Amino acid sequence: MSVVATVDAVYQGGVFKPVDRPDIPEGEHVRLTIERVGRSDPDDILRLATRVYEGLSAVDVDEVEEMARRRTFFADTHH
Repeated sequence: MSVVATVDAVYQGGVFKPVDRPDIPEGEHVRLTIERVGRSDPDDILRLATRVYEGLSAVDVDEVEEMARRRTFFADTHH
């Protein structure tokens, strides 16, 4: 039986060290697939934020902001 789990880890001193203790027994053999997640740089986030309204007219920007203020717009209405 194969169980898939995601475990955040840090590569340090030649070994992968889990950030939190995984729910597996000591000595358990596992297969690791490495996905580099990187760290968020606040400057990168600001650069992306400044591009949110790129190409939109003032009317479009107002409409998007109004939708964001009306949180019900994002509510799941399919239940």
